[in-house]
Amino acid sequence: MRKRYQGKSLHRLEDLRFLTGRGRYVADDSVPGVLHAFVLRSPHAFARIVRMNLQAARAVPGVTAVFTEADLAADGIGELPCVTVIDAVEPIVVPPRPALARGVVRHVGDPVVCIVAESVEAAIAAGEAVDISWEPLPCVTAPAAALRPGAPQLWPEAPGNSAFLFRKGDASAVAAAFASATHVVECDLVNNRVVAAPLETRAAIGFHDRKTDRFVLVLTGQAVHDTRRVLATSVFRIPLERMRVVVPDVGGGFGMKNYVYPEYVLVLWAAKKLGRPVRWVSERAEDFVSSAHGRDFVARAKLALDSKGRFLALDVRALANMGAYLSTNGPISSTNAAASAMGGVYDIPSISVEVRGVFTNTQPVDAYRGAGKPEANYLIERLVDLAAVRTGIDAVKLRRRNIVGQFPHRTAMGMTIDGGRFRANLDDAIALAGFDGIRTRRRQSRKAGLLRGIGLACFLETARGVPTEFARAAFEADGTVSLAVGTQSNGQGHETAYPQIAADLLGLPIDAFRFHQGDTDLLPGGHGHGGARSMHMGGTALVLAIEKLIGKGKLIAAHLLQAPLDQVSFEAGRFVVQGTGRAIEIRALADAAKDGANLPDGLAPGLEASATNDCALYTFPNGCHVAEVEIDPATGLVRLDRYTIVDDFGSLINPRVALGQVHGGVAQGIGQSLLEHVAFDAASSLMDYALPRASDLPNFAGGLNEEAPTASNRLGVKGTGQAGSIAAPQTIMNAVLDALSPLGIHELDMPATPFRVWSAIQAARTAGR
Repeated sequence: MRKRYQGKSLHRLEDLRFLTGRGRYVADDSVPGVLHAFVLRSPHAFARIVRMNLQAARAVPGVTAVFTEADLAADGIGELPCVTVIDAVEPIVVPPRPALARGVVRHVGDPVVCIVAESVEAAIAAGEAVDISWEPLPCVTAPAAALRPGAPQLWPEAPGNSAFLFRKGDASAVAAAFASATHVVECDLVNNRVVAAPLETRAAIGFHDRKTDRFVLVLTGQAVHDTRRVLATSVFRIPLERMRVVVPDVGGGFGMKNYVYPEYVLVLWAAKKLGRPVRWVSERAEDFVSSAHGRDFVARAKLALDSKGRFLALDVRALANMGAYLSTNGPISSTNAAASAMGGVYDIPSISVEVRGVFTNTQPVDAYRGAGKPEANYLIERLVDLAAVRTGIDAVKLRRRNIVGQFPHRTAMGMTIDGGRFRANLDDAIALAGFDGIRTRRRQSRKAGLLRGIGLACFLETARGVPTEFARAAFEADGTVSLAVGTQSNGQGHETAYPQIAADLLGLPIDAFRFHQGDTDLLPGGHGHGGARSMHMGGTALVLAIEKLIGKGKLIAAHLLQAPLDQVSFEAGRFVVQGTGRAIEIRALADAAKDGANLPDGLAPGLEASATNDCALYTFPNGCHVAEVEIDPATGLVRLDRYTIVDDFGSLINPRVALGQVHGGVAQGIGQSLLEHVAFDAASSLMDYALPRASDLPNFAGGLNEEAPTASNRLGVKGTGQAGSIAAPQTIMNAVLDALSPLGIHELDMPATPFRVWSAIQAARTAGR
């Protein structure tokens, strides 16, 4: 196969549609007769609902219905489940989560009343007319505080607010290694709570066809089949075929849109009850208190080293804040996902991990871009820099001494890494970042009264997600080729990348293809976006489907060209009889295949094929990033001056699209490390939650390397979508602490806001007097 398109940095095909206003988003859909839903939410973190008066709300002009949990219960509507399966030492406690609060609210934003009206304005006005008497209860928002004796108890079925206890690794081997270690480095590390804040807030439209008793949910989501499965089986208790889920264009998700939320239940149920479609669109502030948050992972981590600086063992004891309820996949990112990448790119013989999930009066936490891998990599990379301080061994030398150098490599967590540029990434990043000139740049900063620091960090991702994906390729009546894949784009450029793969395989121009996604009627299954899996799982599924299509084409070609099957080959868009001049273009063959009279016995008309890719193998994206910062000690302001990227993602379908994904991830990592933090007495909108702006980002240097394709899939690709957010936080924090190291500051929690940095400087100066 000649690669005319794969590996080329084509402009994204979907961008013309987006830039000319032809994108299709849920909030923009024109739906005849649609009603509008407004969800009244709890203003309290923990409270009993003493009394509720809905009469005034129902009397507001334009209001169609006002619903509470009692209405849901009367119709037998089920609760939202947590579908995560982990090998827990103490089993997961899944408390009841109805779509509307049942007597008690457990976090600010907990849904209490659903109002449906002819207009959004009427629904909001009715919400303001609802009269609720509350009995506020003592609340708890931090996991350590929630575990203390006497803490407020969220659930009777979860004594002590414990949601689960997870352990992995060889604790005995780790204990023995620490007993013999020359050096032990220990610290507390906080992976701060963040809000996903996609450009497009959550939204959904519910439909119900009374003739067929079939539901249709149109939403801004990331996994249509998984959403359908949860809604049909757990909530509405109906056969899958009576639930269709459709996702049009999506304006960002970052994991947050992967889950089933109460509002999706409400619009579907209300649509059936009222006989009209119902739309709900979240406001920005509402998204802050109703959508799943990310991270909030606090760990006590220890690293054991021998006298030469070799890593012997890693021990991690962590608390994972689950919020008030377990989200759809809530526990996975802090347990299985984090454990899979624990230890990063280093050869650590023994690792032990213990994670306790904790219920608190906060929004539920679920996977956010990187899903456990940022937590794992942050731990080890901060520990390595601290080990360099404590042992006196240069941080770069310490990394070189311990980095994995031979493949395949089996980690202490049981993952087999097939290959990677671990050492080469480190060397390339150091060269590109200009480490040899840092002394000069430090002197220049000092002259300006500023502190300059440089930080380096490696990263390892374990990418795959759900180990099954589906794809279909078909020649259509108009001569185009439709491609349907069970993954889901929410900004990653799938409309370009998948046709690039198909165009090379079928020998057709890229404009011959029409890409389809996000509809449970298209394919028998699919697992959407998440885990940097789309090209690894979905791309391979498409390759398998097209190979089946070509195989069917060979049967037809042999019949039409009157040749033995073993003499027919497919080359550059043509079926050719070897050694003869006989051939037929694939488009001509597809036209002929429409008529059953042109086909051999047993073949159905049409040229199409579907395939399932079942693959348990992971890919291992990896890299090394370098950040350089300047800090104003008078104000604590951190300015990110330089940022260098050296990443190994194997083969690249579209290098420009892949690099754009990395830049976006790095921007989110910059946000987490310097700006973003959910504070429960304040952060409920963009007025008090800082997202990175263009002025906060430097020009990025470096790029992506294709020297080490993976053998885990037919395309040689490794995931790209999450890597930037996995790598950036520890890279930047290492740079910040390098700048502060002359003051004796070696530990600081994210985000490194001006106040936090200034406070650390003042404390260090006071201690030094």
